[in-house]
Amino acid sequence: MSEEAKLNVIGRSSAVALWGLAGKIVSIEACVSAGLPGIDIVGLPDASVSESRKRLRAALAYLGIPVATQHLTINLTPGSVPKIGTGFDLGIAVAVLKAQGVISQTDTEEIIHCGELGLDGRIRPVNGVLPSLHSGLQAGFERFVVPVGNRQEADLLGGARVRAVTSLAELINIYGGQLNVPMLPPVVDAETANPETTELHDLAEVQGQAEARFGLEVAAAGGHNLLMRGTPGAGKTLLAQCLPGILPPLDAPQAVEVAAVRSLRGELRGSEGLDHRPPFEAPHHRSTASALIGGRRPGSIGILSRAHRGVLFMDEAPEFSRDVLEALRQPMEARQVHIHRAWGSMVLPASFQLVLAANPCPCGAGMRGAESTCRCTPMDKRRYRNRLSGPLLDRVDLQLELFPVSPADIRLGGTQEDSATVAGRVRHARKRQADRYVDCEWTLNSNAPGAWLREHFRLNPNSLRDLDRALDTGRITMRGYDRVLRVATTLADLEGAEAPTPDRITTALALRTQDS
Repeated sequence: MSEEAKLNVIGRSSAVALWGLAGKIVSIEACVSAGLPGIDIVGLPDASVSESRKRLRAALAYLGIPVATQHLTINLTPGSVPKIGTGFDLGIAVAVLKAQGVISQTDTEEIIHCGELGLDGRIRPVNGVLPSLHSGLQAGFERFVVPVGNRQEADLLGGARVRAVTSLAELINIYGGQLNVPMLPPVVDAETANPETTELHDLAEVQGQAEARFGLEVAAAGGHNLLMRGTPGAGKTLLAQCLPGILPPLDAPQAVEVAAVRSLRGELRGSEGLDHRPPFEAPHHRSTASALIGGRRPGSIGILSRAHRGVLFMDEAPEFSRDVLEALRQPMEARQVHIHRAWGSMVLPASFQLVLAANPCPCGAGMRGAESTCRCTPMDKRRYRNRLSGPLLDRVDLQLELFPVSPADIRLGGTQEDSATVAGRVRHARKRQADRYVDCEWTLNSNAPGAWLREHFRLNPNSLRDLDRALDTGRITMRGYDRVLRVATTLADLEGAEAPTPDRITTALALRTQDS
């Protein structure tokens, strides 16, 4: 193609700009124009996108396609959407090569490109390929080009025609060019972080604590939030670490959501396939509110989103800062994290099940059977308990009291039910909920509106007598009123009953309001 003809050609390709897990299709345009040699990138790019012109110039020179004497203008539209990350490199390179006439394929704009360009032309893997492909599919795209190092991750998402490439030269030849592909080893290892893993346990290991085991089963069956108070060593942490083992496995769409979060963090290993186990996050009590929520910079994922579709366990909950504890309230209701920073706003998923563990007092010994060793004053105990605010506790469905394990529990406890047995009952209870809420926006009792439950089960005033009395006396709020109904419905589901009875409502009320 002559130099004059090149000035009239606009090369196009497509990419995805991620904003959290949501993606916006970006059309990449490139043209060769008269002017001083250089490469201009416009369309609200961040530093990593702006630096792609240096990687592009070096890679094209390595492949024998110099651009040092040309003026290239690259436009990323829509211009109002911020472009973040090195994943735009491959789409920019395709648009430039199309404008230069190096490639002849005419429909490059109908293909999503994602990958980082090395100085030798090899395509390096990037984070966020899975949510990028998901966004492209939702926008109507069917064909995608990704780095070979992200091939297994891309294969986790069905319905996409994915081509994995090792180098820019290989892609040029696919698109109608004629280049010698350098004999370089492909970059196949993505920069995956090593996620912190927490040891999980089986319920068969728990000695005694019959009430706590029952409460844990109810929490798992209905997706309810849970608070456990007890002395150190009573088994609070052990019980919390048993919860993922009795939860049902994630279905395919939920597993994809969890995988997309891990992809953004660079923790997804596509070779292992989709992980259907619910996530379990146990942050340290010194974690900050920013670490919990995320959003310190665009694309950063917080602990709440890492626990999406799983369990968030906060051990020694009163030791967390007030800001961290109060930051839980809005995500617990909305099941999303709304982030507002100077760089913009973003919404991240955060549908998690909260489990709190706390001691009865600062020294941890202030419960029946251990008063003789407790030196905390009544004021110390009150101050310690008040670290968990009323509005936060109002969003916790179950409050359990764990007493120290006795020698009789160890010697006479017998064989305890294992997690698999309890998980079977939980699975049947979840099936009843899925059938009941088949036409609703929610799938679990923990999310069902109280008004819907009262109307569906046609609960009469006699059935609600104890609950009405608790509301009149101020023991519970209206939010608590609805949450007791949700727990009572879960009790009915576990027993295979058709509706909550007065006895089940009384039991649910006791599980919520018992004093420790």
